[in-house]
Amino acid sequence: MMELLAVGAGSFTVALSGALMPGPLFTVTIAESTRRGFRAGPLLMTGHSLLELAVVVAVVLGLGPYLKMPAVMALIALLGGGFLVFMGADMVRSAAGLSLDLAVHDPQSPPKGRHPVLLGALASLSNPYWTLWWATIGLGYLVASMKLGVWGIGAFFLGHIAADYAWYSLLSLGVSKGTRFMGDGSYRWIVRCCGVFLVFFGAWFLWAAKGFLTCWLA
Repeated sequence: MMELLAVGAGSFTVALSGALMPGPLFTVTIAESTRRGFRAGPLLMTGHSLLELAVVVAVVLGLGPYLKMPAVMALIALLGGGFLVFMGADMVRSAAGLSLDLAVHDPQSPPKGRHPVLLGALASLSNPYWTLWWATIGLGYLVASMKLGVWGIGAFFLGHIAADYAWYSLLSLGVSKGTRFMGDGSYRWIVRCCGVFLVFFGAWFLWAAKGFLTCWLA
């Protein structure tokens, strides 16, 4: 039992250190929380967690080493970077027509757009460094936890997603509570800034794809 608790606590700490670093999912959480309220954080994390569950299952089934292949990293960087640039540009383009109408927080009148569960998975998948994290830190920690069998894998996964849910729910709560003090103009500028941030990340990942391709072709 103590070993399982140690695995869960260690996984929580390692995951939290990664979650605290700003990235595409961080930006999307801020943007969605101003539109949907507190529920955006947990919903985004549900999509994120389902994607990570698929990764854990894939690694357990023996597919982990393929994540380290330069060709795979290059493909993810290209597709992910392109998606981030598209998402960011769309946020900047549509910002002028957005409003902090209180109806967006009414479950009977949900905001239009991609469902946050899907968006959480896409924002994670579009980040090639998320894959890089799993191919290095995540893979090593998961392999170590597998020595304790199914319970060890479960402790690792629960500790990992607990950190994500805790941080992003807190972030979503803080942003949603702040909307009452924010006008439409400020909200639109936040969305624009988030969009520019995503475009920057996308361009960065597209540039990273060049390095992965060079490594692959070398």
